[in-house]
Amino acid sequence: MKSNDYISESAGTAFHPQVMEDTRLRVVDSFSSDALEDDTELRAIVQFAAKLCGAPAATITLVEELRQRFLAKEGLEERETPREVSFCAHAMVEPDLMEVHDATKDARFANNPMVTGEKHLRYYAGQPLVSDEGAPLGALCVLDTDPHPHGLTALQREGMQVLAQAVMRRLNARRANLQLMREIEDREDRLRRMIDGVPTIAWSADADGNFDYFNRRWEEQVGTSPPKVSEDWRQYVHPDDAEKVFADWYEAFNRGEEFEAEYRLKQSDGSWAWVLSLAVPVTDSQGGNLRWFGTVTNIDEVHQALEQRDMLARELSHRIKNIFAVVIGLASLKVKRAPEHEPFARELTDVMRALGRAHEFVRPESGVVQESLKGLLESLFSPYAHSEEEKRVLVTGFDAEISPRAATPLALVFHELATNSAKYGALSNETGTVTLEITDDGSMIGMRWVEEGGPKIKASGEEGFGTRLLEMSVSGQLGGAIERKFHEDGMVAAITIAKSAIAH
Repeated sequence: MKSNDYISESAGTAFHPQVMEDTRLRVVDSFSSDALEDDTELRAIVQFAAKLCGAPAATITLVEELRQRFLAKEGLEERETPREVSFCAHAMVEPDLMEVHDATKDARFANNPMVTGEKHLRYYAGQPLVSDEGAPLGALCVLDTDPHPHGLTALQREGMQVLAQAVMRRLNARRANLQLMREIEDREDRLRRMIDGVPTIAWSADADGNFDYFNRRWEEQVGTSPPKVSEDWRQYVHPDDAEKVFADWYEAFNRGEEFEAEYRLKQSDGSWAWVLSLAVPVTDSQGGNLRWFGTVTNIDEVHQALEQRDMLARELSHRIKNIFAVVIGLASLKVKRAPEHEPFARELTDVMRALGRAHEFVRPESGVVQESLKGLLESLFSPYAHSEEEKRVLVTGFDAEISPRAATPLALVFHELATNSAKYGALSNETGTVTLEITDDGSMIGMRWVEEGGPKIKASGEEGFGTRLLEMSVSGQLGGAIERKFHEDGMVAAITIAKSAIAH
């Protein structure tokens, strides 16, 4: 929209003058110029304009609906005057500087109170101030009580134009800053509403641990005003949890490290609920101005579900152990009636006991779950040791975590190897030993079973049930392979298993 769009209907515009004026006033308001009254930069501009043009007075004027307001002034006492007496209201719609050499001889202003009254205004020169949208805002003007019959020189006119451009740069910078601030406030408001809407407590604190923000979830969940410092939080933490939680928090805080803890938080109704508390230290891009941000998430239902699951798991573990005991007891009873099946019954009970040891390893009655591959193997091989100090199966090398589902196939494989060794190999006498070396082979785990010191053995050439059990367990359930070789010094088995098959 150009400035001449605002002149009048006689200028040929297609818009109603009031519509244009409403638009212009909205643009004027967009600068929110109150804060620029007597701005240092604008004052310097009017002072220089007066000197440049040899006039005693100068103003930067914004023309509003009912008044003209002087953002900066030189040689005047007034801050504003009514719009109907404004010379700038005329100057602002001109394409270039408007100059009135003697107002008493200008039909537009001869009867203006500013001319006929005590102000005795005679000379006026105003350079239009026009927004980027093309809306006339007002003018940079110089005034005098004496006529200037010769008017401004070309240099003075050019100077007024340059100074008006400087005024607009200052006004535009003000408006751009306001727009930026509004955008920041809008983003902060959206962020605040988003954070208030999440179903968890969110907070922030400065480098000294002073809390400066909590979302509304704190008061909704805890029912009190948020704490000011860390120690204020202690009253809401269950006494049985507080000592460890705060020791861990202060250690993480002093080191500037992430913090994580589960504890019981007091609720607005006086009950306690399990929560997961997380906090992270964050610095600015220059590595300074450390701040802390954290969340407190209600996990009480999850915690209760886990407790119920563990209770069921313990009950199931107890029942499974009872099944092992029942099977072993039945086998013992049956073998008394049929002694010829005693070797089979002994093998069956040995397998059941090995499975029982594996089960106890991953689901002990104490509730403390051990998940070490080497730990499981050493538990399985403990019956073959002469004593606690003199182990006959030595497990060395790499270790890995194992899942409960991997315990059964692992127990079957190594129970079979140990049983065969006890029957025919290194563990069948008092001096033989077995070394099981475990290596990390990327996505696979390598396991080398080496027997030494036993009787001389050789492959039978027949594939029995034990051999098929080994191969099915290793390839089918553990995602690997097994290869056995028989030497005069003893049997060597090379086993690979997939890490993914034993992982949680």
